[in-house]
Amino acid sequence: MLDSGYWAAVVAAGLLLEGWLGWPDLLFRFVRHPVVWMGRLISILEIRLNQVAYSDPRRWRGGVLTVVVVVGVSVLLSVVVLYCSRSWLHPLGVFVVDTLLAASLLAARNLYSHVLGVLQPLAAGDLIQARLAVAKIVGRDVTDLNEAGIAGAALESLAENTSDGVIAPVLWGVCLGLPGMVAYKSINTLDSMLGHRNPRYELFGRFAARLDDVVNWLPARLCGVLYVLAAPTGKAMGEVWRITRKDAPLRRSPNAGWPEAAMAACLGVRLGGPKRYDETPAAEPWLNQSGRLPLADDIDLGLRLYLRVHILLLGLLASFVVFLWL
Repeated sequence: MLDSGYWAAVVAAGLLLEGWLGWPDLLFRFVRHPVVWMGRLISILEIRLNQVAYSDPRRWRGGVLTVVVVVGVSVLLSVVVLYCSRSWLHPLGVFVVDTLLAASLLAARNLYSHVLGVLQPLAAGDLIQARLAVAKIVGRDVTDLNEAGIAGAALESLAENTSDGVIAPVLWGVCLGLPGMVAYKSINTLDSMLGHRNPRYELFGRFAARLDDVVNWLPARLCGVLYVLAAPTGKAMGEVWRITRKDAPLRRSPNAGWPEAAMAACLGVRLGGPKRYDETPAAEPWLNQSGRLPLADDIDLGLRLYLRVHILLLGLLASFVVFLWL
């Protein structure tokens, strides 16, 4: 079950399948999505274990318990599915099932579609629709964003979620198979739902947020390297790498700065800067501060860069499979 060569082939096939089909609406209506089921379990536990009347230590322990239960249940179900498929199906059928499950835990097409949904109205000069579109992929206040603010938010989300939605599940899938992908996805979902710095989640979501930082440490840096390698023709790769290394540690997040700084350096734009979350200002630093402000056209360039990263990733997976199986 933990043959890295086999799982590299499965993950590559899953990435191609998800990039082609995404998660079809018909399938979503009938069975939802793994992240939806994880989210429901998280919500049930959070309501029960994160009550205002509880003491701070009890709320922190409740958050730890929530992580253990959600990750444990998710991984256990994935192991059961693996065992059953190998007991009942032909090896080719097993590969097909594993590929379908791997595809469900990747978000390459979904991310591309959401960012494209920001580009289209922004390129047409419709700031209202562009703000509505970018609000679906960022947590900041978008009410007063101009073209540069919207484009910057979309590019930052594209860069960071390349790591969270693609590189990280791929890496953990190659290393630990389907259970590794499921464990990662559950941790990332926990962080997305609970890892907010506000009175409700500051204690309860702290363990989930820290664990997410740990499991994303290597994928974020790999993602930054892939963006550097995918830099557009005419860009000095050494200079892009220098900016990435210099600016990545500036971000408060230990991981988000790597793909974001690489994206900024590749496109020659300035990303980051002050933001507002729920009326609370956040003094984030600028990445590639000497760059120009991003515009709608830069989202298109960012999406092309995103596709080149996927080509490089598929090439690495194919090379890894050939190296292990020859």
